[in-house]
Amino acid sequence: MGMKIVHLADTHLGLAAFNRVDPETGMNLREQLIYDNFLAAIDRIIAMRPDVFVHAGDLFHQVKPKTRAYTTALDALSRLHDAGIPMLVVAGNHSMAKTRYTASPFEVLERGGYAATDLYVAHHNRYRRVELGDTVFHLIPNMLEVEGYRRAFEGIEFSGGKNVLVTHGLASILSDKRLHTVAEHELDATILSDRFDYIALGHYHNQVQVADNAWYSGSLEHCNYGEIAEEKGGLAVNLASGEVEHIDLPRTPMFSLGRINCDGLSAREVVDGILDAADNHEQKIHHAICQVTLDGIRRDTLRALDQKALQDIRNRALDLKLQVLAVDDPSRIFYEDSLVGIDYVAEFERFVEKEHLAPGDEEFVKKTGTEVLRSVIAHHKEGERAAE
Repeated sequence: MGMKIVHLADTHLGLAAFNRVDPETGMNLREQLIYDNFLAAIDRIIAMRPDVFVHAGDLFHQVKPKTRAYTTALDALSRLHDAGIPMLVVAGNHSMAKTRYTASPFEVLERGGYAATDLYVAHHNRYRRVELGDTVFHLIPNMLEVEGYRRAFEGIEFSGGKNVLVTHGLASILSDKRLHTVAEHELDATILSDRFDYIALGHYHNQVQVADNAWYSGSLEHCNYGEIAEEKGGLAVNLASGEVEHIDLPRTPMFSLGRINCDGLSAREVVDGILDAADNHEQKIHHAICQVTLDGIRRDTLRALDQKALQDIRNRALDLKLQVLAVDDPSRIFYEDSLVGIDYVAEFERFVEKEHLAPGDEEFVKKTGTEVLRSVIAHHKEGERAAE
């Protein structure tokens, strides 16, 4: 019988969003649901009886996690301990101490009494080798500098049995997907070596295979609207057969309510279209993150939408985003005509959402930034016309 591993990453415990409060706890509802779903996922993993639980980084959303993020992680460790399942985890860029004087959040977990046999952590830019049965796990945390990965890799002593690499970073094959987060580094083909029986990767939030033996498990949750089409969950890995299977795990649903062609529609008709779209998905909306695309809407029509009429959907859903493709928006020209096909304004808004600023700050940055972007795009388009 080969060793069975469950591979998870990017759980971002402590992430909060959407200004909704859980009336029972007084906590941000998004944050609360992430904690609840994580523990439900741990219970489901325990029921699968793997030999090892591997977490490939960004367990926490912040370097200094919230108290509830710590207690949730300790609760998970306690459940894994009772089930006899060891946990291996590497520090990701979100939970990486930037200096040698900053305490790593994992030191708190290690002092929780689980470090002897149940919890194996690699952090503070140090490679760690863990031997469990006939398998050696090579843990490389997120490094301050990209050379750190190479140095760690060059110091690896491969076992005669199975070898598993666990690390956090962006594979060079995905370099066009740069997430532009703190201390994000590319992992080159040297590190993604075929000498490993399996490579458990974290950082990229979509579940994807990047080499015969290398996978990103993806994040457990949709962390922003840019991830709406991505596959979430975990991976079950059988080291003997090399088989890798997707595991569906509890998460807050995120889905599209569809696209409304707003050409010629009044504000009232657009609102009716949104309400109809919500009615078609009524069973799925409770505490879900929903997006509806308003295609070809005019800015004055958008401003005239009756927001009160949408309040019932907003109350039932965790969040409702109106994805606007405005007919009189100069960035639309790029979206339709450019070979690149980038909606720069939407990309900028997604970037700001990823930063999880305070609500007032987020609105200000979005408003100011999109105004600047639109003027630059319009200016660029005028220059193109002048050159024709």
